[in-house]
Amino acid sequence: MSTKNVLTYIMAGGKGERLLPLTKDRTKPAVPFGGIYRIIDFTLSNCINSGLRHIYVLTQYKSESLQKHIRLGWNILPSELGQYIELLPAQQRISDTWYLGTADAIFQNLYTLESEKPDDVLILAGDHIYKMNYYNLLNYHRQSEAELTVGVVEIEKERASQLGVVVVDDSGRVTGFEEKPKQPKTIPGNPNKIYASMGIYVFKRQALESQLHENAKNQHSQHDFGKDIIPQMLKKGTKIAAYNFIDENKKEAKYWRDIGTLDAYYAANMDLVSVDPEFNLYDREWPIRTYQEQFPPAKTVFSGEEITGRVGLVLDSMVASGCIISGGKIQRSVLSPNVRVNSYAQVYDSILMEGVNVGRHAKIKRAIIDKDISIPQGMVIGYDPIEDKKRFFVSEEGIVVVAKGTEIK
Repeated sequence: MSTKNVLTYIMAGGKGERLLPLTKDRTKPAVPFGGIYRIIDFTLSNCINSGLRHIYVLTQYKSESLQKHIRLGWNILPSELGQYIELLPAQQRISDTWYLGTADAIFQNLYTLESEKPDDVLILAGDHIYKMNYYNLLNYHRQSEAELTVGVVEIEKERASQLGVVVVDDSGRVTGFEEKPKQPKTIPGNPNKIYASMGIYVFKRQALESQLHENAKNQHSQHDFGKDIIPQMLKKGTKIAAYNFIDENKKEAKYWRDIGTLDAYYAANMDLVSVDPEFNLYDREWPIRTYQEQFPPAKTVFSGEEITGRVGLVLDSMVASGCIISGGKIQRSVLSPNVRVNSYAQVYDSILMEGVNVGRHAKIKRAIIDKDISIPQGMVIGYDPIEDKKRFFVSEEGIVVVAKGTEIK
């Protein structure tokens, strides 16, 4: 099977409201992750590793940093061979509205389908962390002769109220779709697990065009694939197949994360600094690429002054290029590029984004410090919940978030 006749759309326009304040100035797919990456890098890397070479990234909400990231870091395909990763911002091409939903976003860009005329259309979410070979999904879709194939992942039944649940029969055919149900239908033969929708769809092109035209006429529709298009197709008896996620992460448990909340985002980052992380960033057979500015190597300073306590020390952490640990202590933390931690400062169980400067004697614990924040000398964050809530955003599980642009006095 060839991927030449496949057109890929990555949905990257989401507000990510549950990730506020990290999404105050950026769309969710542009939120940094793992020190050097943006969330969208994982979907894009999956595409490249799967042999997909015709890719549109649909943007809308606060997309400036995402556009810059893709322009600088993902201009990697030879245009002279007809290959591309291109941005498709909302343009009001067919009406005076912006994208009304995932299905409407594709409908407003039908001209790209008419131009490319692919056999199949792959639609992906740009805000999940996972490794997947889409070639296998496409092959399954064609062999099943379905009009639509939905990517699904096995999840514990207890998490169903947070997800879209795909109902399947014994043959793997989709028979229903439930949005965040309290009493979900489970996997046949497995009463403890459900099939969660991954936000991944493969359509036959003609089927997609037909369904989008029909849905656009429905004034009561939310113009969403899960809420509208799939139920619309099921009513007609259209064949929809479910593809069970095959993980390329090479771990015992399947790894797929919708890091849609601050606590889920924090937990996924903290997993990366564990002794044996659930998500493997170091597999050269399935590389995750990104864009990085040119910084010098990370450096520790004052490693010989143990008696005075002025020690540049890093334990169980990820430290990106350009960081200087100048007599401070870092433990179980993720540091993005160009971070500086000054003498006697302590940083534990935290995420420091690019350009953060931690002043002398400052103490930070269980916190997310957004880009270019300067932490004053002696500042204490993450130790007093009452004081933290007066100054910063605090998540349900007590993670302190210092938003981008915050001036701390």
